[in-house]
Amino acid sequence: MLGIIGGTGLEKSNIILNPQRKKIETKYGKPSSEILTGIVEGKEVAIISRHGEKHDITPTNVNNRANIMALKELGCKKIIATTACGSLREEIKPGDFAIADQFIDFTKHRILTFYNDFKNGVQHCPMSNPFDNDLRKIIKNFAEKSGIEIHAKGTIVTIEGPRFSTKAESNMFRLLGADLINMSTVPEVILANEAGIKYAAIAIATDYDCWKEDENAVSYDMVMKNFNKSIAKLVKLLTEIIRNSD
Repeated sequence: MLGIIGGTGLEKSNIILNPQRKKIETKYGKPSSEILTGIVEGKEVAIISRHGEKHDITPTNVNNRANIMALKELGCKKIIATTACGSLREEIKPGDFAIADQFIDFTKHRILTFYNDFKNGVQHCPMSNPFDNDLRKIIKNFAEKSGIEIHAKGTIVTIEGPRFSTKAESNMFRLLGADLINMSTVPEVILANEAGIKYAAIAIATDYDCWKEDENAVSYDMVMKNFNKSIAKLVKLLTEIIRNSD
């Protein structure tokens, strides 16, 4: 089964056959939303709305451990996450897609691990390549086949939120080598790796954050307006990926 995290529009479309809503309680609590399961293009999928179905969960308060564990308990071996991002590079234009390959963690208040203790042995999860390369190649391949322009790699810096960056921060992140900025990838990707689930993220650039002097600084309305313009392309891409998944 393939897990999908993020409000993608897929959960509201009519391409899911025999959809069922599952209420799951994990040892880490409840996930952000009921999990929608069903068949897309002959394949089983499970979808979680990261910020809740009403988008009423702040980035800091997303129960990432419950989200990842719920998908694991359902039998998901792979996760594709979708995320709206600010672009920190001129060549990544609003409306462009990118496939994350690295992250920088600038969160402050989140639980970053399943390992609260080492009672069952020392656990230090490797994180040199946190995003699964096979999934990344699949995303790139089917984006190109679908005629969707996509950047093959990108480093995402995740900030705590819910506020956006200052100009000083935005320029600092550029100097650090970040290409994209969001509030959701960490610790989602970390926990997926700890759980042994392959994870990839499709980033949708919605703005230039606030570093670019000739562009308006990011606002929530700007993010949602530009993200909504990309939903049809995103659903098309996810459908192709699901159809050809094993």
